[in-house]
Amino acid sequence: MTTEYVDIVIVGAGLSGIGAAYHLQNKCPSKSYTILEGRSAMGGTWDLFRYPGIRSDSDMQTLGYNFKPWREEKAIADGPSILRYVKEAAVENNIDKHIRYGQLVTKASWSTEDATWTVETQCTDTGGIDHFKCNFLLMCAGYYSYEGGYAPSFSGRERFKGEIIHPQKWPENFNFQGKKVVIIGSGATAVTLLPEIAKKAEHVVMLQRSPTYYLSLQDKDVIANILRKILPEQWAYAITRWKNIARQQLFYHLTRTHPEKIKQYLLKMVQKQLGKDYDVETHFTPTYHPWDQRLCIVPNNDLFKAIKSGRASVVTGHIDRFNEVGVELTSEETIEADIVVTATGLNLVVLGGAVFDVDGKTVEFPNTYTYKGMMCSGVPNLISTFGYINASWTLHADLIAEYACNLINHMDKTGLRQCTPQLRDEDKNMPERPWIEDFSSGYLQRALHLLPKQGSHEPWTNPQNYRKDKKMIQKNPIEDGVLVFES
Repeated sequence: MTTEYVDIVIVGAGLSGIGAAYHLQNKCPSKSYTILEGRSAMGGTWDLFRYPGIRSDSDMQTLGYNFKPWREEKAIADGPSILRYVKEAAVENNIDKHIRYGQLVTKASWSTEDATWTVETQCTDTGGIDHFKCNFLLMCAGYYSYEGGYAPSFSGRERFKGEIIHPQKWPENFNFQGKKVVIIGSGATAVTLLPEIAKKAEHVVMLQRSPTYYLSLQDKDVIANILRKILPEQWAYAITRWKNIARQQLFYHLTRTHPEKIKQYLLKMVQKQLGKDYDVETHFTPTYHPWDQRLCIVPNNDLFKAIKSGRASVVTGHIDRFNEVGVELTSEETIEADIVVTATGLNLVVLGGAVFDVDGKTVEFPNTYTYKGMMCSGVPNLISTFGYINASWTLHADLIAEYACNLINHMDKTGLRQCTPQLRDEDKNMPERPWIEDFSSGYLQRALHLLPKQGSHEPWTNPQNYRKDKKMIQKNPIEDGVLVFES
């Protein structure tokens, strides 16, 4: 067992963790830091997921870092390209030298007397226990369990003679050539898988309990590619980023203010792609408003082209059970399959699934209030990154990382070592609101009871709105009467 001390520990070497490290190096150059990564490679999501066609569901001008321009032609990028981008960011800035692989964080304990976090890890190679001490802890571990995805209990599953695969555990070099494939689900993973599998399979069925909204976009950003040819790279990137943020924010705003108009716009787009005789009402018309769940991108109409080609189809219904040859629906229809892919979602975890305590008392995160969507009431020197569910994850991650740097520098300047969000008297009777509102996706609804609460007013809110967050995080003073500083 070893114990090491650094000023700052970052947990997670994925998109958020590498970004946080860059901002630390840039804004807090005197601080030492270590990145603890439970797996054997950096990249997080973009290294873990290996299913066919894996790609972003956001444009890379906003999913990319604010400090590193995205240089490739495709704005809706494939997974290997994104992983390459994250690795480049790490290597170009010598961040890779700070990563400790195979260090799975299981516990973090805060000592007020020492103003120190003790982070306990399990070495995934040896099973041994290591400790890392730091003054500030940045949790960049993502939002879902790496152990496995969400898999509903289907009756008769053991009877099925084919193969059942979850996209999070996709086998290497898995062969689906000439096979009948059923994909259970209709979210971002399902609509990414279907066009790719349809290229080789005999037939692919997307079996959905209920439809999802889709938005067709070209995978190449024409304006970004033109600007890159005529302007300095950083200028072109900044302009494109601003354009895409404004477009995202406007579209999301319209889904809130004019949901029926946006709904009809999206459905007409689908009808146009699939033809006037296709039953869009049954298979592509959700019961909820756009962005009540995440809206899925369809690059270059690939989903609709696969359906029109006859190599893929959509079935809407409820699963009754599995049998030897496929899936039986409650309508008594059987969908035959050689392979079933359960694109049924993720298992959300809080702060990487680690256990936290402050001065020996376990932190119960559902009993805390979120501070600016990144800290928790009563928990010192801890910032956690959780991106946007209605825009690109990295927009929020960059804001949070920059705030962390400003806060650390402020504490250095004032000679203080501890900062803790504390409820004021006027905050103690706030109405409780869920961590994220107006978002009905299953992975979040299944875990809301595990997450901190929101209050009724700033800074006890998590608005999931880039414009509001920029004001609350960047414009408002660090010393706001809510953060309590101590030496």
